[in-house]
Amino acid sequence: MNHQQGKWLQYLQATFVCWLLSSCSYSSKTQHRLYTAVANEQLDAIIVPGIPFENGVWGRLMQGRVYWAKYLYDKGIAKNIIFSGSAVYTPYYEGKIMAMYAIALGVPAAHVFTEDLAEHSTENIFYSYQLAKKLGFQRIGVASDPFQTRLLRKYAHKKVDPSIKMIPFVTDTLRLLEPTMTNPPINYQQAFKKDFVSIKKREGLLKRWRGTRGKNVDRSAYK
Repeated sequence: MNHQQGKWLQYLQATFVCWLLSSCSYSSKTQHRLYTAVANEQLDAIIVPGIPFENGVWGRLMQGRVYWAKYLYDKGIAKNIIFSGSAVYTPYYEGKIMAMYAIALGVPAAHVFTEDLAEHSTENIFYSYQLAKKLGFQRIGVASDPFQTRLLRKYAHKKVDPSIKMIPFVTDTLRLLEPTMTNPPINYQQAFKKDFVSIKKREGLLKRWRGTRGKNVDRSAYK
């Protein structure tokens, strides 16, 4: 393959990725519609899937998910927040890290819960839903970025509970909030897993793919 062919291949790959992301993400119009559908409701809890915490710094996607959860809490749409995620790719429990940031931003600790078994997005939904029911919560929502919420909608409604509300963050709203977003200090070592082994070393590609599809869930968890 010559240099020109290589450039075209890179262009086609980038175009395909952009198309894939846009086709698997909720549009701005749908974001507003789904938000409006819950704007006058009060959910007992929202589930916020985790994302890896690397190099002692939260990334923009984690920041967006935490701030969106806080926004829904501040608006009275969510009475409680369940942050979900084990130590999967880095030695920090994702759910615990996000919970620490939410509390540092002013969400009362009594209304923040963590789920630390999930290693895949589908497990974030399944395990957190089981935990929510164990805590006595009935009206449940999933709050995350537009891409993840759309990918999880089918699994959440068909495999867990069709009444689960999908609440992708509204990008226009987050854009308005961005100038006020801060980066509060947290003691992230409290979320460190001592015996950590990356999922890439513990599981082969096929098993991880099954996990992504919700095939590895432990149905006895949180019972």
